[in-house]
Amino acid sequence: MTTLIKGGQVLSTTGASLADVLVDGEKIVAVAAPGVFTDADEVIDATGKYVLPGGIDAHTHMEMPFGGTHSVDTFGTGTTAAAWGGTTTIIDFAVQAKGTSVLSTLDKWHEKADGNCAIDYGFHMIISDVNDTSLKEMEACIDGGVTSFKMFMAYPGVFYSTDGEILLAMQKARETGSTIMMHAENGIAIDQLAAQAYAAGRIEPVHHSLTRPPELEGEATSRAITLAKVTGSPLYIVHLSASQALAAVAEARNDGQNVFAETCPQYLYLSIEDMKKPNFEGSKYVASPPLREKSHQTDLWKGLRTNDLSVVSTDHCPFCFKDQKELGRGDFRAIPNGMPGVEHRMDLLHQGVVAGEISLGRWVETCSTTPARMFGLYPQKGVIAPGSDADIVIYDPAARQTISAETHHMNVDYSAYEGLEITGKVETVLSRGRVVVSPSGFSGSTTHGKFLSRGLNQYLN
Repeated sequence: MTTLIKGGQVLSTTGASLADVLVDGEKIVAVAAPGVFTDADEVIDATGKYVLPGGIDAHTHMEMPFGGTHSVDTFGTGTTAAAWGGTTTIIDFAVQAKGTSVLSTLDKWHEKADGNCAIDYGFHMIISDVNDTSLKEMEACIDGGVTSFKMFMAYPGVFYSTDGEILLAMQKARETGSTIMMHAENGIAIDQLAAQAYAAGRIEPVHHSLTRPPELEGEATSRAITLAKVTGSPLYIVHLSASQALAAVAEARNDGQNVFAETCPQYLYLSIEDMKKPNFEGSKYVASPPLREKSHQTDLWKGLRTNDLSVVSTDHCPFCFKDQKELGRGDFRAIPNGMPGVEHRMDLLHQGVVAGEISLGRWVETCSTTPARMFGLYPQKGVIAPGSDADIVIYDPAARQTISAETHHMNVDYSAYEGLEITGKVETVLSRGRVVVSPSGFSGSTTHGKFLSRGLNQYLN
């Protein structure tokens, strides 16, 4: 089947140009001047709209176990919500528990996702138990298309790795060309601060942020960068939230080190003030790293413009307010860490375009093209070009909408952006040439998505 998308402004990392896009089957076969092609099995009129490569959310947690519960979006509901928001690829995290095999963990995540995704997907691997076996299994993961490994400097007793363990994994990454992803917060110090706060009766959700100060994110980021420099390993800092951490990343990049970082919409638009909301409403905003003072937002937007922040992901990890977030009533430490967001990333970053914080090209770059290159998917994904997968979003830049739990498609009982009025809206989404979202609704299927075997980071020197 052929599809012609005509009359739209095709977006790339360099901006917008009027062009028509011809799709044959699952692939884009031509991007041509308007009017060159006139016939196709299906014609979509994109006049006045943007035509951009489908979004790639490189940081999601579907069905993730955490704190005695699990994130409430399944691969089916989460990828359907992603499609509604213009994201056509996710990269989720397989979570190795202490004492378990890396490869058996990966098998479990394949079982969860296989045949249950509305869009294409890949995996990163969380390494929480570093030993000779798991280091060897990293090589098998790479052979299986899982080429990035996340580690934690936070959550002692659960995911935490010592500096020595991190060094060993980084040496393996240097040897194999894979990328270490780091949750950079000083978990040992944070646990002491949290215990002191609880003992003093400071139990409200806001203390989740106050006991995870930005200085401890900056310190851990600097330490991770130092270990990466010693080992020669690439390093990708996940969900960066603080000015201090950004300064450390910028310094390393200026020195020519292979250090990259992502931030998330919640750190660009929300703040510690949201965590102070009464009636335990602040628990809805508990994630790690935590929301910061608003002053950090200015630096993060600047980091996106300078490319010290290369990617915008969501860290989508939704827990319902009722029965899940409420587990932390009386002790902020027991609030499940995570927020929903996979459906709204493209829209929220478009607000940065509307506000003049970033350009159209930078919007496409941070949300699609750079994650494709960073995680070994380009040019299959992340670009509208002949030969690429026909993952295409038709976006109405003038439409108005209000974000609300009443209308979102994520399987969670609240929205972190409830009532926010925004400009721009996804109109039509194609995943590998198939229309999965249109003005008439969702027409996709949770059997459509395919596993993506990824290559290595394409930015490495």
